[in-house]
Amino acid sequence: MKYAYTPKGVCSRKINFEIEDGVVKNVSFTGGCNGNLKGISALVEGMEVEEAINRLEGITCGMKSTSCPDQFSKALKAALNQD
Repeated sequence: MKYAYTPKGVCSRKINFEIEDGVVKNVSFTGGCNGNLKGISALVEGMEVEEAINRLEGITCGMKSTSCPDQFSKALKAALNQD
């Protein structure tokens, strides 16, 4: 299933992704640090949703209390709660 999430408190403006059989697929970020976000997208591709959440949740960016990876963990949690 396809999902779109609007992150809060970070530079990226949108996160698009899919979940198929509990696995993260086709992650893309709009805005933010292009290279870093492409790296995150590549690293979580094919990862179980719960594993991705566990690895990304709580990561901060500079003085911010969140980050794009942390916001992606929130997006994944929201997607799980929709199903």
